[in-house]
Amino acid sequence: MNSRELDRRIAALALPALGAIAAEPAYTLADTAIVGHLGRTPLGALAIASTALTTTAWLAIFLSTATTSAVAGLAAARAANRAGRSAGAAYLVAAAGGIMVAVVVAVAAPWVAELLGARQDVLAGAVGYLRASAVGIPFLYLSYAGNGHLIGLADTRTPLRIAVSANVLNVALEVLLVYGLHLGLLGSAWGTVIAQAAAAAWYGAASRRAAVRPRRPGRAEVTALLRDGHQLSVRTIALGVVPLTTTAIAARLGPVALGGQQIAMRVWYLLALLLDALAVPAQVYVSSSLGAGHPDQAHRVGRRCLRLGLIAGIGLGVVTAGLAFWVPALFTADTGIRHAATAALLVAALTQPMAALAFVLDGLILGISDYVAMRRAMILAIAAYVPVAALVLAFHGLGLPGVWVALGLWLAARAALLGRRWQAQFGLPAASLPFLSWSHPPRARPCDARAAVSRPGWRGRVRGPAAARPSRRPAAAAAARRRPRRR
Repeated sequence: MNSRELDRRIAALALPALGAIAAEPAYTLADTAIVGHLGRTPLGALAIASTALTTTAWLAIFLSTATTSAVAGLAAARAANRAGRSAGAAYLVAAAGGIMVAVVVAVAAPWVAELLGARQDVLAGAVGYLRASAVGIPFLYLSYAGNGHLIGLADTRTPLRIAVSANVLNVALEVLLVYGLHLGLLGSAWGTVIAQAAAAAWYGAASRRAAVRPRRPGRAEVTALLRDGHQLSVRTIALGVVPLTTTAIAARLGPVALGGQQIAMRVWYLLALLLDALAVPAQVYVSSSLGAGHPDQAHRVGRRCLRLGLIAGIGLGVVTAGLAFWVPALFTADTGIRHAATAALLVAALTQPMAALAFVLDGLILGISDYVAMRRAMILAIAAYVPVAALVLAFHGLGLPGVWVALGLWLAARAALLGRRWQAQFGLPAASLPFLSWSHPPRARPCDARAAVSRPGWRGRVRGPAAARPSRRPAAAAAARRRPRRR
């Protein structure tokens, strides 16, 4: 396969995945645009509530990522029945887990909002929004399961159609409920819940029409998903610590900084997740290549996705900087919040290349199913964030630019740690950059991947070749060349 054909295959999955990946951030961005014109207090309440809800969403993202890897690998190995049971396990865990998390969020809403720095009217608004939005959590989790099932079968067009339709419905409902029926912040929450329920129904119908339908799972499939979910959830908790801490710091800087951070974070997050679309072909093609016994193809796909991600990250950085001067006006008429959002977005633009590498490497490591390495990298990367975040708390004059410097260091550390793991997968030098390593052919043997996929509990790792015994022939030949000839 030449480079052009590989690029076409990557684009065939990445471009439709844009809408599916951006679905949840787009919900929150629409909320921010609609609620922002209600004033500082509703916008601050939304900032607190949406940060907590984003964390609950991340806790269940394994329903999509782990299911994608499992279905893609099993389908490539022509194990359709096992792939169907894996999809069924995702739906089962999504329904049960979604209900439990919704109950916890509804009960713990006051403590969560207060922990994140909400006070007085902001606290009351955040609690109401959290409790209304808790109803939509089970539907969101079911959507994750359906998304993982379809993308694992390399179908990204259906998730794109569902995501676009759900977001159009969400915006229409929010405008009606917030401005038409004057329900305020609660109207925004209920509009999103209805859109999430519709999306879950569409995913369920699409899964039943898929080439590999969800089947009743056995204990083995549920246990495997929960094991992977545990490993990914620990990583996700570590991932959620940084945004939660960022919102808590912004809340302590004052209502203007909190509103500016909400706008900057939602705009940056939506743009950054566009780069995450490259993680979809990275994960799917790496999983299927290893499942089919072609580790060299897996390495080539990963290298290409990283290069494309870096180029796209630089481009989106320029776009983010350009949007910083006029986009905040779409969200609020408050000049103080606009200025804060502009300053934050200008610094956030510099982090986009690092975000691109971190997101694509997430997909690659998910493709080889090394969830332990992802967890370790996420936990260690927090150490790069904490010192600057502590300085912002101690010296409020650093403001939102200081917060985004801390976020940039965190993303850079994530990319570096995950890049080392990807290099080690194929026996490449740890110091070489993963997106510039064209001169190092992968040393993993295809036979290792074929043998591994037949073993229960295979986690997608491809072992390198056994160490070869040193040959004496090169040394003997060199000695012969140095030996003077007899006349």
